[in-house]
Formats: sequence, structure tokens, C-alpha cells
Amino acid sequence: MAVGTMRYWAAAKEAAGTAEEAYDAETLADALHAARERHAGSARFVPVVGNSSFVVDGNPVGKRDHASVQLTEGGTVEVLPPFAGG
Repeated sequence: MAVGTMRYWAAAKEAAGTAEEAYDAETLADALHAARERHAGSARFVPVVGNSSFVVDGNPVGKRDHASVQLTEGGTVEVLPPFAGG
């Protein structure tokens, strides 16, 4: 397991109720599963994060399977919801 920081932006930040929180996970899929459980009380969290894109340690995830994206100790996951006007 790796411990790092998950940062939420715009609507994801609002849905999570925080700008950032720690992750303790091996893969992006594991970190997102834990975040969904943590924020189960927010009706907006799952839909917003489900439509978000992700940047892990400065590298866009794109269409890669989240289970194949390994997280690093001290790393950062950026959660970027769709922005208006794109």
C-alpha cells in the first residue's frame, strides 16, 4: 500500500466537502473505491467522480483501467471534474 494525497477540484471538492485527503491504496481503483465509501453520504460524490478525469503524479490517466494505475508513496492524485465551457 502507498500513502499519498488525493486532491479534489471544483465540483469534486464541493461534493467531497474537502480540498484534499489522504489515500492508502495500491491502485487508483482502490483509492477511488475507498473515497466512494468515505463519501457515501454525499449524493453528488459518486456521479461527479464518475465523470472526472485523473492525473496521478503529474501524468494523465486517460482511458487506462484504474486498476492498472499504481499509486506511489507520497504521490498525488488530482480529481478533475468536467469544467464548463470545454
